[in-house]
Amino acid sequence: MRRYIDCREFPSEMKCTVAIVADSEEELVNAAVQHAVAVHGEHDTPEFRSEIKKAIHEGSPHA
Repeated sequence: MRRYIDCREFPSEMKCTVAIVADSEEELVNAAVQHAVAVHGEHDTPEFRSEIKKAIHEGSPHA
């Protein structure tokens, strides 16, 4: 089952509209953390990865 994280669900000053989709949770979390670190200045910590996992949805993002 495809899974996704939609950055629009996280309020930010930059109003990011990126959605990340992957088949595995591990791949999705890694990609989302890379995006959050590079674009939003977050830090890759176990606690942050746990928060990212809570934002995972099944299926594909809505247009």
